[in-house]
Amino acid sequence: METLTNILTTIEGVVWGPLMLLLLLGVGLYLQLGLKLLPIRKLGMGFKLLWGGRSTTSGDEKEGEVSPFNALMTSLSATIGTGNIAGVATAIFLGGPGAVFWMWITALVGMATKFSEAVLAVRYRQVDEAGEHVGGPMYYIRNGLGKKWAWLGGLFALFGAVAAFGIGNTVQSNSVADGLGESIGLPHWVTGLVIMVLAGAVILGGIKRIAKVAGKLVPVMAVAYIICGLLVLIINADQIGSALGMIFGHAFTPISAAGGFAGAAVAKAIQFGVARGVFSNEAGLGSAPIAHAAAQTKNPVRQGLIAMLGTFIDTIVVCSITALAILTTAWTSGETGAALTSLAFEAALPGIGQYVVSFALAVFAFTTTLGWAFYGEKCFEYLFGVGAIKFYRVIYILAIFAGAVLPLNFVWLLASVFNAMMAIPNLIALALLSPVVFKLTKDYFDGKEVLPGEDLDK
Repeated sequence: METLTNILTTIEGVVWGPLMLLLLLGVGLYLQLGLKLLPIRKLGMGFKLLWGGRSTTSGDEKEGEVSPFNALMTSLSATIGTGNIAGVATAIFLGGPGAVFWMWITALVGMATKFSEAVLAVRYRQVDEAGEHVGGPMYYIRNGLGKKWAWLGGLFALFGAVAAFGIGNTVQSNSVADGLGESIGLPHWVTGLVIMVLAGAVILGGIKRIAKVAGKLVPVMAVAYIICGLLVLIINADQIGSALGMIFGHAFTPISAAGGFAGAAVAKAIQFGVARGVFSNEAGLGSAPIAHAAAQTKNPVRQGLIAMLGTFIDTIVVCSITALAILTTAWTSGETGAALTSLAFEAALPGIGQYVVSFALAVFAFTTTLGWAFYGEKCFEYLFGVGAIKFYRVIYILAIFAGAVLPLNFVWLLASVFNAMMAIPNLIALALLSPVVFKLTKDYFDGKEVLPGEDLDK
């Protein structure tokens, strides 16, 4: 295990090095500028479309398996998870308050990335042998760039199928087991078993059951956590100005050691801010478009406008609340991960704060496990066909229990490496297919809708 950890640590240093940061921020910024800041300008329109997409009644919009709203909820179920609680805390512990600023920057450019991913996912999706709509980076690479690029789509599918076991599976069950073990003394194996049984019952039902559960759980859990987080901030309102000052100030200047905090350079703030930001909102990874490809819509741009809300809600709203709660209370305590967030909430809400975080972590992790089960199986299907899905589901469900009892550091390391490996093929495809995104978007707002399968040059 020690040798494997050392190897993965070396790989992580390379794949999350300057090249990856340049790719993530560079491609996102290029798309944001190419779209003339449309994802930011049309944020209100996105929310309006989301509200209208709660159900699909129009006959010509039945092309898909789930409503546009539930497609976003499935995507959010995979993104709002331990990254919002443990990931934010880890970014602050390792990179200092300045890391939060770089998480915000990652989210602002990531909105354009997520918009583009969903546009391409709907544009180039296809119907599989089971009669379901499938899409995502592997399909828009092959169908958009041509068969000569199919190998790149295959690489993405391979990395995605494996990454699901990290970011969407073992990391989640491990974090919940840790949190419940600390707060109520529940043995790790019991937590793992319960999550495995409950998640298995949903996962075996496929995308429709996953989307239905996500559509109910995600809005409730997100609103509940936001309300509790805002309560913490109201109690510590006098510290918010100081916290924001640290975030902006230390985004560009090093911060020295304080209390249990070891200090951090600007490079660390950028590295962990971007890495944990991407881990949380997944913009650029290529995971979310797999869910959006199943949406009941014929227009790629409308789904893109809905999809970009995932990044805004996840990072600008939920992660910011977690970060400010930590920075106004216990960020120099020496704790890290979910324990730091729990300590922050407990400091403001004695007697209930730690239980709020533990419950939120459990629900967030559960829904993330569901969302990533769908992502992983679609990647596996791309490689081995529809018949291999049942096998993948069984292995995925069993891995939930294993994750609950594995060492936390190793699990996070594994997830971090494969996240980056997924992002590389996807970012290359986004850059190469950006003219398609720009044209589809321009045509939509000019009143000339181009539907999937139609010639862009019409």
